[in-house]
Amino acid sequence: MEGMRYKGQLVFGLDIGTRSIVGTVGYKSGDRFVVVAQRTKEHETRAMLDGQIHDIQKVADTIADVKLQLENAIGRKLTEVCIAAAGRVLRTVTTHVEYPFSADREINREDVYGLIAAGVEKAYQEFLDSQNEEDVKFYCVGHSVVRFYLNGYPMGNLEGHKARTIGIDLIATFLPDDVVDGLYKAVELAGLNVSSLTLEPIAAIQLAIPERFRMLNIALLDVGAGTSDISITNDGCILAYGMIPMAGDLLTETIAKHCLVDFATAEQIKRDAGMMEEISYMDIMLLPQKIASEEVKKITSDVINEMASRAAEKIKELNGDKAVSAVFVVGGGGKMPGYTEAIAEKLGIAKERVALRGEEVMQQIVFEEEVVKDSLLVTPIGICLNFYEQSNNFIFVNFNETRIKIYDNNKLTVADAAMQAQFPNDGLFPKRGSALNFTVNGKQKMARGQLGEAAVITVNGEPADINTPIHANDMIKVVESTAGEPGHMTIGELPEITETLGIFVNEKKVEVPRFASVGKVLQSGYYEIQEGDEIEILNYYTVSQIVEFMDVILDPHMNVYVNNMLADQDTPVYENFSVVWTLENIPNSTDTYLNSEDAYPEAEDAYPEAKDEKLLHLMVNQQPVTLKGKSEYVFVDVFEEINFDLTKPKGKGIVTNLNGRPAQYMEPLHEGDIIEIYWN
Repeated sequence: MEGMRYKGQLVFGLDIGTRSIVGTVGYKSGDRFVVVAQRTKEHETRAMLDGQIHDIQKVADTIADVKLQLENAIGRKLTEVCIAAAGRVLRTVTTHVEYPFSADREINREDVYGLIAAGVEKAYQEFLDSQNEEDVKFYCVGHSVVRFYLNGYPMGNLEGHKARTIGIDLIATFLPDDVVDGLYKAVELAGLNVSSLTLEPIAAIQLAIPERFRMLNIALLDVGAGTSDISITNDGCILAYGMIPMAGDLLTETIAKHCLVDFATAEQIKRDAGMMEEISYMDIMLLPQKIASEEVKKITSDVINEMASRAAEKIKELNGDKAVSAVFVVGGGGKMPGYTEAIAEKLGIAKERVALRGEEVMQQIVFEEEVVKDSLLVTPIGICLNFYEQSNNFIFVNFNETRIKIYDNNKLTVADAAMQAQFPNDGLFPKRGSALNFTVNGKQKMARGQLGEAAVITVNGEPADINTPIHANDMIKVVESTAGEPGHMTIGELPEITETLGIFVNEKKVEVPRFASVGKVLQSGYYEIQEGDEIEILNYYTVSQIVEFMDVILDPHMNVYVNNMLADQDTPVYENFSVVWTLENIPNSTDTYLNSEDAYPEAEDAYPEAKDEKLLHLMVNQQPVTLKGKSEYVFVDVFEEINFDLTKPKGKGIVTNLNGRPAQYMEPLHEGDIIEIYWN
């Protein structure tokens, strides 16, 4: 089927109402909007109540039928559609935002869009901070600029002016996700994508109250089948939006109960009552009945008064607790006899100031088909007109199979879409594995985890990254980044353990690896450190550990000295301490020990056998000292007779002098020797 040629871009708008669905296709031509085709179909069942979709599939079927009728009429496939949501459970936030520049500059269109976007974002944050329904997620379905400011002064249009500061008063409207999701799902099931979403009162006001009238304090009352939507204008702007869940269906239900008929029959009686004096119908008992139109008006008068009273109260509430100057009524429900008069009475204004708006507001609308220009057409055409207000501000993209609406500043990237879709920020970047926390000698230590893989991103099937530009209807897929390996370390990898301990064994320096304990249990360098381990790097060896490290076997009768004091196998040996073992007082010993020749080649000559005991008189640190009990004495024997605590180091090492020169530990002593021993 070859499509027809049109002068402008075709816009497809759907008014998804409680009673019927109206589809409109048209295009803008200068100041006029040309309606190419319009089709209407009523719901066969009560698939919608109070503006809320209850049966998504049935609503989708009706949308698909209207879409098909329009496609046949225009000779072109329709894929994108503009829709509007009823104001059920409506929330509004009014906010103010200012944006300063570093110097005076000319304001361009992008500046204005950025200011509006900042206003919407601030309003949304204020809404989140104020609303208490934690389990209900709301969606921003529309916004209106109340007033622009140029350097603090009210301004109708900022573009082209020079300013140091621009500002905006903005009203944003929010609906629960379930309301919006239901609309989106029904449209998608009908084979359409949403190109523009607004609120019904915002759409209606596009047509019903032109900008030249908005300087006046006027209320727009859009009375549908399930809801009555309200908006207020004054001083050239839209001030507020609201809704009451009462409209034409309430009258239909009243007639159905009175006449004992089903809903569809009652709806027909309601319509005929405005055109006939007497209406014939069949009740549920299949009995023919008649009712006068005056009786219909009488049985519905109380309901009309109640609806008018509720609407008037809401108008006053939205208008600062005072009546407006005039009320424009649109929508099929507003055509009920006596309704406009009741609104005027409840507001306390002249009845001439409450009127239906139909043909008189459609002077700039051109219909290529024959239609009756009445109040029923205002909202459907307003939905199409709203497309031109929002199409340059927002685009729709598909992010991980979810369609999202995002402000378009011509610089959008994958990162912007991810943020709008509330994709976790750490899901875009490689995650580091969990850290390993432990202590070494009481100090907190940490082994960092490894970095994982970055998110895998594609745009329209092509590899991309977070900085890849995006455009309307792009298909974005993001596979969340992964976490790396958790932190791990062995004791052998600790920098503290790589330092050796230097000690002197038989006057030769030996470097020994440090020991570590975990929970008081000695562990090797291969031990995998666990979370919370308390590790102690030992700064000493015991005598037995030194013997084991050097792979020697000591005679059990051998004396061992640590820093010249007699020691045992458990005596600690610290950095720069000396360890000496000797074979003194062991007659005719035939025991040997591994590496003993290397350690003490002179031992056998020095002590061939025990000799007679004798006294030896010395001067140690300028004090007389007498050694006794042996036949021969060596330097280390002095430590048994003096008060010198080797277990509590008081310096880097011990100075040992014999007759004014450095002494050897095993050097023989003679009568009258002068010895000095002190900490360096």
